[in-house]
Amino acid sequence: MMIDSRPGILDFSAYVGLFAVGAVTLNMLLGMLMALRYSPVRSWPHRRFNYFRLHNWSGYLALSLCVFHPLILLFNKSVRFRLLDLAWPIHSPSQPLVNTVGVVGLYMVGIIVITSVFRVRLGRRLWKSLHFAIYFAGFAVFWHSLFTDPSLANSTVDWFDSGKIFIEMCLILIGVSTVVRWRYWLSKSDQRSFRQPMNKL
Repeated sequence: MMIDSRPGILDFSAYVGLFAVGAVTLNMLLGMLMALRYSPVRSWPHRRFNYFRLHNWSGYLALSLCVFHPLILLFNKSVRFRLLDLAWPIHSPSQPLVNTVGVVGLYMVGIIVITSVFRVRLGRRLWKSLHFAIYFAGFAVFWHSLFTDPSLANSTVDWFDSGKIFIEMCLILIGVSTVVRWRYWLSKSDQRSFRQPMNKL
């Protein structure tokens, strides 16, 4: 009798997905620190630390995990996924809508990482406009992660599951950081608008 390895495969895919969410969260938080011109020399940890490089590598890690996460499902024996179901899961055998949103997030993360590699050739203005798509990519990744059923049984979401709690905490971190960044941008805009009339006097 053949032993079904489905639980192990699905658990492995779920854990890789959680690591992907963590990598996306870390990448977005580091990006916001860069936008706020955070200095690790002036502030904690009061030493030189190249978090720009960490931001880049967390992006590569996030993309790698986002690709690896669905590929594991090809080895699942209970619910059969084809490569086409992973690349465009609108007709996938389980949770097509949720998986399609996840794949859209994956493609957007890929576009952001690839354009960042060629940011010098693209120019700062175009690259920065494309880079803001990380918020839409993050929304897709979090939406997929929150509403997907790791057991592929189409069960209702257990919001108090340990994996869902981790995703919720990451989402809260991103939300709070986004509000802080938005307030910082507003304060800078007010300062610029105040300085312009003063310079004309």
